[in-house]
Amino acid sequence: MTTTTLAVLVPLLPFLGAVAGLALGRTAPGFVRPLAVLPTAAALVLAVLVAVRQGGGRAIDASTQLTPTGSVPIDLALHLDGFAVLTAVLVGVVASCVQLYSTAYLREDPRYASYAALVSLFTSAMLLVVYSGDLMVLLVGWEIMGICSYFLVGHYWETPEARAASLKAFLVTKLGDVPFLIGLFALAADAGTFRITGVLGAVAAGGIEHPTLIALLLLAGVAGKSAQFPLHTWLPDAMAGPTPVSALIHAATMVAAGIYFVARLLPVFAASAAAMTVLAVMAAVTMVGSGLAALAQDDIKRVLAYSTIGQLGYMSGALAAGDRGAAVFHLLSHGAFKALLFLAAGVIIHAAGTNSLAAMSRMRGLAGRIPDAYWTMTIALLALAAIPPFAGFFSKEAVLVAAEHTALGDGSTAPAAAGWVVLVSGLLTALLTAAYATRLWLLVFRGRGTEAPDHGRQPLVMNAVLWVLALPSLAFGLSVGVLGDWFDGHALTPTVTTAVLGTGIALVGGLVTYATWRHTTAMAGRTPIGAVAAHPQADPAVSEAEAIATHTPAYGDPASAPDPADPGRLLLGPLHRHAAAGFHLDAVYSALFVRPVRAAASLVTFLDREVVETYVRAAGGGTNLLGRAVRRAQTGNLQTYLSALLAGSVVLAIAAVALANVNAGS
Repeated sequence: MTTTTLAVLVPLLPFLGAVAGLALGRTAPGFVRPLAVLPTAAALVLAVLVAVRQGGGRAIDASTQLTPTGSVPIDLALHLDGFAVLTAVLVGVVASCVQLYSTAYLREDPRYASYAALVSLFTSAMLLVVYSGDLMVLLVGWEIMGICSYFLVGHYWETPEARAASLKAFLVTKLGDVPFLIGLFALAADAGTFRITGVLGAVAAGGIEHPTLIALLLLAGVAGKSAQFPLHTWLPDAMAGPTPVSALIHAATMVAAGIYFVARLLPVFAASAAAMTVLAVMAAVTMVGSGLAALAQDDIKRVLAYSTIGQLGYMSGALAAGDRGAAVFHLLSHGAFKALLFLAAGVIIHAAGTNSLAAMSRMRGLAGRIPDAYWTMTIALLALAAIPPFAGFFSKEAVLVAAEHTALGDGSTAPAAAGWVVLVSGLLTALLTAAYATRLWLLVFRGRGTEAPDHGRQPLVMNAVLWVLALPSLAFGLSVGVLGDWFDGHALTPTVTTAVLGTGIALVGGLVTYATWRHTTAMAGRTPIGAVAAHPQADPAVSEAEAIATHTPAYGDPASAPDPADPGRLLLGPLHRHAAAGFHLDAVYSALFVRPVRAAASLVTFLDREVVETYVRAAGGGTNLLGRAVRRAQTGNLQTYLSALLAGSVVLAIAAVALANVNAGS
């Protein structure tokens, strides 16, 4: 088979698996799990073959006209460059691991068939975005992902939290998609084509008349899809979905799509210094704000959600510095260790029976109960904190190096101010990232109090998936020298300055957090406030749904009060309350948008009910009254009719005479 044929099959196989899984979910449930895992795994194998054949060399393009549309045609096109083929491999790896993990994690879920089909469709849509060479075809995958996320986040629809989170995710991302669609049409109108190669050619030739407007419109869609400030608030709430879904969304699909899109069309954004500055400021606020918020969260999945927002900020910062290689490198590295973090968190939630870090900190020996999750999550947290030689160190340093070069004016097309903004905020975020990663590890695995319940070892398939993802989390960064051709052919190795500075800051953040934890532990005396009862069943789907519904431990009744030994409280001080609430951005949106819209809706309802309906009711009432009057006149007495006719004739005669006299007098 040719490379293009293999590339077509990559998104097609998960799509066919989704269709078959839905069709056979009720009639042949035994085929559901193979149809979930095998097509996705086959797509991964084909994606690897495509990457090997592409080899990081010249991009492979193929197209056929989808339909004649007038002056701007839409093509079913492929554009396979180094970024595309590596991102497709990441999507295949994470999706395959998630599907395999879910076969055990949701083994008792009655809606597993629809869940698995949606995950496959989600995967297919992201692969379509990755391989597409036409912006309108890319938009199809972009929108399908939004629909799939709505259903997957709301998988536990019995809980009001899941229903609200799915609706919020859909509405916020669609809010960004409206200007995004306008920007795509404006870009195609200026370039004369939806083909990505044609658009980039028009940019190089100076054929884009409104680069700033188009870039800002597109950034609105990217901010919504990739959870960047100010449209990031949906992502922490999306943790109401199953943990494997969180791993898929955060590591390889949905949020990665926006970053990948900007990397694909970076020359469009680079054509506007204002747009690059806006992107840099957006990335800086996203990084720092999410780091502070993560340090204050009690829900383990919300900590990881804010962590994702911050790491996406790093990627946006690299793009603002004009280095798409560093951005995609961090996207790939982050995808491995973030998927591992969420899947390990699923094991922890099941073992502890709660999402709450405060409750976990009151459990002794949790690490010994789940050794596989303990060791793999430790690896992932070290990668997240960018400690060498783990993967996150190399990719984060690539971002800092790109920002440094831009700030110093070393040949970058981005403004120097954007480089300084990204560099300073990136170093501060490195401190915060190490702090909240250390806090999470201490509260989960170094708790004291009641002995953690023992439910036996987790299913082998779940532990195997954790170790599979641990390998790239540990070693992917070391391969940067080998994969240089895939990243625009330039080196992404760290410099001595950024390596020493970034690692030193990360170590300071971790050590200060550890010292604070030791101090608060000694001060609090570590007296447990509640006990954790062993939960009566080992169904992770049920346990997570209940934990989501109550935001307290799903089994037993341990104390839900804040842990007095939580180092985040002391480190943040008065800022803790605001950081825990996401700096009240949802409240701001509610005051600025939700309440006015509801007030306007109430006014429209009032006008419709009290004004419009009043006229309608009056018209109907008047007709009824007239009908009653006419009905009363219908007596059936002939003499009455003749009398009325005679009286009417007399009145008309008198009126005619009077009118004639008036006319004669005038």
